[in-house]
Amino acid sequence: MNNNSGTPSYFEFTVFSDYGSLRYLFFCLCLLIYMTIISANLVIVLTVCVEKSLHQPMYIFICCLSLNSLYGSAGFFPRFLMDILSDTHFISRPFCFLQIYIIHTYKTHEVTLLTVMSYDRLVAICQPLHYHRKMTFRTVQCLLGFAVLFPLCLLGNFMYQASNLTLCGFQLNRIFCTSWSVVQLSCVDTTVDSVTGQLIAVTTIFIPLFFVLYTYLRILLVCRRSSSEFRGKALQTCLPHIVTFVNYCISVFCDVSLSRYKSDDVNPFVIIVLSLEFLIIPPITNPLVYGLNLPQIRGGIIRLIKICNVVH
Repeated sequence: MNNNSGTPSYFEFTVFSDYGSLRYLFFCLCLLIYMTIISANLVIVLTVCVEKSLHQPMYIFICCLSLNSLYGSAGFFPRFLMDILSDTHFISRPFCFLQIYIIHTYKTHEVTLLTVMSYDRLVAICQPLHYHRKMTFRTVQCLLGFAVLFPLCLLGNFMYQASNLTLCGFQLNRIFCTSWSVVQLSCVDTTVDSVTGQLIAVTTIFIPLFFVLYTYLRILLVCRRSSSEFRGKALQTCLPHIVTFVNYCISVFCDVSLSRYKSDDVNPFVIIVLSLEFLIIPPITNPLVYGLNLPQIRGGIIRLIKICNVVH
């Protein structure tokens, strides 16, 4: 403990239990999941980078979505795999706040990227004649810059405030550090931090989600007035994004549901399942959905595999 301020210099995860030799099985299973996430998303990234025909806005955004999955997974899995095998589950204060920052920016990057992807689909389907004029390379750069930098700056300010809180405890009933679980340990009034956190959630998550819903309402109205062939093509390009969007909404619902209850009142198994949902399901399903449903990416993956086989 830090005797100068009374604030803990470390935190302890209390959800982990001693499963004996079973922990090696859990470790192998989680390592397999992590390797699957890395492999699947790297294939998407390499395919988009190597295939010149995929150097288009939609595929660039998909590539960024996979990069974000790699970023978020790197902020969670290495530490989680260590905790599975370890007898003690302590994490230093700086690394705890670093993990909070990475995981929170991963979540907000996911929704901002889905937002710019929905705008891309809106222009492509509702204004096809103006698509290449509106979605220029510079526009794509600006949209990606906003999608990445806006959450980093906004959450950076919040993390600075949260890291300066005086805390009276060090036990976190979680499998990784979360801002809400740390704020609950505060010795002082956290009303300002709670309001700030709610405003950030509305700004970075709920407003973008409503924008995505608005774009699909516009797309639906256009499809209703169009031919069946046009609707089929629109559905083919939008379906992966819809699946990803619904998956993200489920993840947000699980995360919000977990934060609404006191950790002591929730079964540890429920905490683990709800915590892992948005860190495992989207990074695995996103590359599978895009890789299997979009013929251009599927063809690019096949060509990339052939190139690798020729090289070897």
